[in-house]
Parts: sequence; structure tokens; C-alpha cells
Amino acid sequence: MAAIVAELTTGNTTLIDAKIEKIYQPDENEIRINLFARNRGRDNLIIESGKRLHMSKYLKESPKVAQSFPMLLRKYITGARIISIEQHEFDRIVKIGLVRGGEESILIAELFSKGNIILTDKDGRIILPMKPVTFRERRIRSGEIYELPKNQINPMKTSVEEMKEILSVSDRDAIRTLANQFNLGGLYSEEVFKRCSIDKTKPANELTDDDIQIIYNTINEMLDPIRNGSFSPRLILKEKKEKGKAEKESENGVEKDIEKADPSSIVSEKTGDVVDAGGAAAAVTAADAAAADAAAADAAATDAAATDADANSPAGGSSAAVNAAANAADPADNSAAPAFTLPAGMEIADVVALDLAQYKGLPFVEFKTFSEALDEAFGKTALKEVEVKKEEVKQDKKLGIYERRLKQQTETIEKFDREIEKNTKIAESIYSNYAFVESILNVLNGARDSGRSWDEIKKIIDAAKKENSNEAAKAILSIQPADASVTVDLKDFKAVLDIRKTVPQNANVYYDLAKKFEKKKDGAEKALADTQAIIEKKEKEKKEDKSKNTEFVLKRKKHWYDRFKWFISSDGFLVVGGRDSDSNEEIFKKYMEKRDFVFHTQHPGAPLTVVKSEGKEVPETTLQEAATFAVSHSTLWKGGSASGDCYMVKGDQVSKTPESGEYVPKGSFIIRGERRYFENVTLELAVGLEFRPETRAIGGPISAVTKNGDYVCEIVPGKFNQNDLSKKIYRLYTDMIKDQKFLKQIASPDLIAMVMPPGESDIRKGPEGGKAKDESMKLMENMK
Repeated sequence: MAAIVAELTTGNTTLIDAKIEKIYQPDENEIRINLFARNRGRDNLIIESGKRLHMSKYLKESPKVAQSFPMLLRKYITGARIISIEQHEFDRIVKIGLVRGGEESILIAELFSKGNIILTDKDGRIILPMKPVTFRERRIRSGEIYELPKNQINPMKTSVEEMKEILSVSDRDAIRTLANQFNLGGLYSEEVFKRCSIDKTKPANELTDDDIQIIYNTINEMLDPIRNGSFSPRLILKEKKEKGKAEKESENGVEKDIEKADPSSIVSEKTGDVVDAGGAAAAVTAADAAAADAAAADAAATDAAATDADANSPAGGSSAAVNAAANAADPADNSAAPAFTLPAGMEIADVVALDLAQYKGLPFVEFKTFSEALDEAFGKTALKEVEVKKEEVKQDKKLGIYERRLKQQTETIEKFDREIEKNTKIAESIYSNYAFVESILNVLNGARDSGRSWDEIKKIIDAAKKENSNEAAKAILSIQPADASVTVDLKDFKAVLDIRKTVPQNANVYYDLAKKFEKKKDGAEKALADTQAIIEKKEKEKKEDKSKNTEFVLKRKKHWYDRFKWFISSDGFLVVGGRDSDSNEEIFKKYMEKRDFVFHTQHPGAPLTVVKSEGKEVPETTLQEAATFAVSHSTLWKGGSASGDCYMVKGDQVSKTPESGEYVPKGSFIIRGERRYFENVTLELAVGLEFRPETRAIGGPISAVTKNGDYVCEIVPGKFNQNDLSKKIYRLYTDMIKDQKFLKQIASPDLIAMVMPPGESDIRKGPEGGKAKDESMKLMENMK
């Protein structure tokens, strides 16, 4: 934190006087501040509560709907200038001072524990926290005064006399005192003792004045680069572990004490050159040099920016390639991520701002700024996690409810298997170390029987560990007085032992746990089998439905003519007619053109029937079909006539303009000019099902329906009303098409009735042949 604050307040990397342009909240705990700095153009500052604060090129997608916290931040600090960035003492708290229109405010980033992000006014009164919380000693809520945590010792400001005073009263060893009392933590406390020759396990109160002076000087020497801004930002690398091995070590591994946790043990001991940050896999070992050179050549061919690295860069040659690649993009466009790829087989072990002695000889990548290094370690990882999560959600959406359930049940069973295996092996390990475990239990029980407190027992164990002579003491990792148990390192596993129980009883605890998970697994497997059976049943039904009518695929479109009477002629021409006076008027005003042909019966009570010519020559067959359609949908059908007459004119002969003194009612038209007559046109129509190119019920002249559809029913004027006959036709179709759902969607009784003529009708010929008429007659009589 001291390093990143120093970097963001000095030199070319400073954010002082930068202007805030917009704020986003891409994640629950994270905000992104888009800002403009004179020396760097537009850039993005990422603050993730409890975790990180740095500039970033790896930007998560912003939510479509902004949350309340970023909206309020925009209200108060959009357009504000950054006037200060401070670390609170040596704690994980950063305060960003802002000013807008003379009004000052402070944005506070808490990066400890779960953390928080809080906006306060200049007096420290909270305007709004990202997460309102209440602690025993602090309330982080709007209107409250923000209280900083109690100050801890700042090693950058502590005097040697203060250090002597603290060390002299400590009851712990030197390294633990440094880590905890001086707020340095494990890594940097290790670094101090790595750089000087003092024994880190020496009790703190036994250190001489000379020892303390050496430690004091070493701490200051280590922290000097932060004071003067001469960082060495870098990623420390290690070899990737095999997934199975890593999981096993994670489950069974024993947490090391601080004196055991030598950071060099977590990284491969291979020596080699610095890893090139330009995107190629650089030399990690001498044996890999040739392969690395080839990879570097490939990278240079695809990323010219990496070859233009500035050898005089303050960060050294390794970071120069990163800088060149990053600068290759438009400086105003910071959405492009730096061109950096980890070498094959390597992963990040640590990210540091200083050149640490304990990492000497290990592979690393050096960057120009600490923000870039942090961005690679945290920003890229966070972005990848989001992408992985999105892909998982995407895959989940593709699954049906039962497939999703199956996936969850399978994962649960795998989890139970792991628990069964782990607990069984721990139980077996307790038995295989029977004498050793028994000796630990006997020692602890003896100590308790003699009246010693748990604190006294802990001190005795700590002392035995320092002497490095007692194997039983070294195996005890921690003591839990609340339930009289200890956590013990059994080499391959760690086990929690109840000192009140015998060795077999402790082993049986783990065997019982394994049995408990076995029972859970049995239940989960039964549920899994049920889910699989449901999925198989549904797949079977799906296949059966598909095999019944493989040629039936529902394809429906909306057409402007659907609300009228219509048919497609044998020659492919659309013919439309009105259902009433209003629709006759609509066809005339909106859809009839001068080049179309218009049909009407000799007497009133017929639809305005229009053949849409589209400028083409209309064949005689279409004209005859249009004549049949016009007379069949007229009142002649209702009167039971066998035939009727009609005439045809051009579209430009139809008008709504009457002669002087005359009146044209709604639905009626003036015809001027010559007419072509069609006499004794037979009243007959057909109903059928069209499957290609669309699926729908169609009606019209028999020749047209037969040409365009299947399952054709011929109808003539008769004695059964429209509803009864449409139900009969539907029932005939159900005998022939087994997919009832499909049939109902395209040809329900209501849809069939829509394409039938007005008045009463009868079936002359059904889809199964001439017997349909007799059957329909019997059925209708029964229905009556």
C-alpha cells in the first residue's frame, strides 16, 4: 500500500490534479473511476474493497443498470480533481482527497478484511458507504463520523528507541514480533532477517542493542526505495502444479508456522534469466533457452511493439517490451490490455514492488510501474474469473431444468466422494501412526492432569519446537481449548484430535464422517437415477413425436391479408376479398391498385374480390378461380344456389366518386367502363392444410387448394352451419395427423371456420375419399 500510494503521487505516474470523469461499479465490491490526467490521458483506477487499488487496463463490463452507490458518487465527485492520495499510517487504508467547485470530499478505500469504500465530506462525516455496516466500536453509515481504526506502529517512522522498548517486553521470537508488532507481516519480516545475520527464532527480549540497531537499519534499507520512489515492480513466477496434485496438497497440506514459511520454498529453485514481459515465453532455464528464443521470434512477428523496447527504460529490458506493447495502442484508448503472456508451465507466485533477497535466483517479470504488475496479478485474473462465470451461466442457460439438476447432483456426488476418501485416509493415518498419536495424547493429558492451563501448555510446546528436539511438539499445529482438541500434522494429512478420546475413538470420528457421507451419497445417487430416468423418458417422447410427423415443422408468418378472405391461385397470384363492408373499404383504399383485377357478383352481398397482378399477366386459370371465389363467398351460398354470375373489371374502373346527386353507401363502389362477365360459375370451395413454405389452414377454389395444400376437403352449399362443419373437418384431420398439438396450432376448428364460406355447407369429398360425405352426414345428424 505504501508503494502504490507513493507511485500514484509522484513523477509521471501521479494522479494528483487528475479529473474524475465517470464512476462505474462492475462488481459487488469494486468500483472503477475513469479519469483524465495530464501526463497519461484517460485511464482507469480500480478500487476493490478488502483487496486492491491500482490503475488497470483489464476492465470488466459495466452493468446496464447503474447501482445506487456509483450513481451517488457521480452526483458528488464527477468533475472533481484529485488533490491528495494518502495512506493512513502504515495501515491498509487509502484516503483520496477531492475538490469540486470549492467543496472538498474524501474517498476512503479500506483494503483490510472484507473492506469498504466510503465517501465523506471534508470533516469526515459519511455521505455514503458502499456497504453500511455496524461494528462494536465503529458505525459505517450515512451521517456518522468516519472513525479510523486505532493507529498501528509505522515502521517507516519508528525510532530505534521505540523499537528497543517494544522488543524488550515481547514474549515472542524476533520474527513474530516484527511481523505483528511492527505491522510488517510475514513476507517482509522474513526479508529483514534474510538480509541480516541475526537468528529470526531468537526471543525478542533477548536481542542486544547491536542486534536491534542492525534490524532497524535493515528495515530502513528495505523501505528506502518506497521513500524515494525507486521501485523494482515485478511478478515472481513458479512452476504450475498439476491440478490433481495441487488439490491434494490444498486438502491435506499442513499450514506452516512463520519460521517454516520460507518464500523460496513455494517457487521452483531453477535459476535463469528474467522472463520477457512482451508476450513470449522467455528463458527460465538454460535447457529452455532455444525454445524461448523461438517463442520470442514468433511474438515479435505478431506484436511489433514488443521489438521496439527501450533498452534504457528505468525498469530494465524486461519491462520495456511491456511498455512498448502497451503504448502501441492509442494513448486515449485505455481499453486495450497490455500485451503480456505468462511463459508456458509458469504461474504467478507473488507480486512485489521491491527487489527481495529471498526471491533471488527465481524467475520473474519486471514492469515499469507497480500498477502494471498489480494489474497482471489481480486485474487480469479478476477479468478471467468474470469471463469463466459468464461462460458457466451461458452453458447453464442452454441446459433444461432436468439437465441442470443432473449436473448439480453429479457435482454433489463427486464432492461426497472426495469427503469419503479424505476422512477414510485420515482415519487410516491415525491408525498407521498409532504410537505417535498416543504419545501426543498422553503428553497433553498428563499436562492437563498436573493442573497446567492451556496457555502454559502452549508455551511449553512452543519452547519444545524452538529446541527442535521433540517430534510430538513439532507435529502439534494448533490447540483449541474450547473443545480440548489439537490439530496434528501426520505428514500426509492433518487431523483434529480430541485429547479426551483414545486413538481408536479419534480414528472412529473420521470413519463415522466417511459413513455419514456414504449415506448422503446413496441418497444423491438415487436422486440422480430418478433425474436420469426423467431425462431418458423425455428424450424418448421427443424422438417419438419427431418420428410421427417428421415432415411437420411449424412455420407461421404474419401477413397483411390474414384478416381478409384470401387464397393463393394455382398460378401463384394472391386473391383477397372483404369479410364485410368495412374490410371492403379497407381493401379498396389501402391495397387495390389500378393494375389489379376486381371481381363482384351481379347482385349485392358479395366481397370486393381483388387479384393482385403485381404488373404481371394473369392467366385464365387464376381469373376463373377468382370468379369461383367471388360467387362462393357471396350471399348466393347462403341461399343454397348451385351457381351464379359475376363480372371482372380493372382496378382503375372502380371508384367511390358518385355522379352528381347520387350517394354511394359504405362497402359499395361505382364501376365505370366495360365489364367481362363470368356466367353460371359453380359454387364450390375446398379446405386444406399447407405445409410448405408455411404451415396453415387454407381455403379457396378446389384447384388452387389442391395445388398448394394436402388433406383437401371439398365443400358445397348444404345444411350444416359453419361451426359444426369446421369441427367435423378437424376431426377428420385428427384421424390422419397424430401430432395433435401441431394440428391445433395450424388448423383448430376456429382457424378452419375462418377460411370457410358464410352460411351452411356440406362435405362433398373428404381427405379420405368419397365416403367422407356419408360419414359426415351421419355424424351431423347425431350431433343435431
